[in-house]
Amino acid sequence: MYKIAAVGDRDSVLGFASIGLDVFMPEDTREALRLIRRLSDEGYAVIFLTEALSLELGDELEKYHSSPLPSITLIPGARGNTGEGLKQISRFVEQAVGSDIL
Repeated sequence: MYKIAAVGDRDSVLGFASIGLDVFMPEDTREALRLIRRLSDEGYAVIFLTEALSLELGDELEKYHSSPLPSITLIPGARGNTGEGLKQISRFVEQAVGSDIL
């Protein structure tokens, strides 16, 4: 059975625990990067990652975009939406269908 995780700051991801997701709250960018690698190695199929944390990780996440698992999905944080999640979905749709839908 595949596992699902939520990664980000406490206020943004703690609620995911109530629906059975594994929740992780890394202290810094280095720990977050090690955590993403570990979750990938442990067979997590979906990793929900806050937009703010994804901006800190930068290009380190690019290698996961070309692999089927894990699917790293950006979510807005408790402190607001940066728009990165919507940009990511738009890029994926454009890649899949060959045209921008927005």
